Amino acid sequence: MKDKKPIERTCVACRQMREKKDLIRIVKTPEGEIKLDFTGKLNGRGAYVCSSAECLKTLKKKNLLSKAFKLNVPEEVYDQLIRELEERANG
Repeated sequence: MKDKKPIERTCVACRQMREKKDLIRIVKTPEGEIKLDFTGKLNGRGAYVCSSAECLKTLKKKNLLSKAFKLNVPEEVYDQLIRELEERANG
């Protein structure tokens, strides 16, 4: 039996290829909402980002979700996502 090759995705901030399980998926739902997807199963267009503080800063600074999802993502959405990630990491 062959070993399965791990699924890899590219972080939209640092452009590094990493295993999918090591990245955080952010989804634009069919309704146009931007959500964190920790299950990897939410319906919609996904973008992946490392959980490092540096990548999260770059994500916001360069407005990368707007580019990935081809829509204007307000700054408050970035702040909310970063808050949710910090809460999840701390508790």
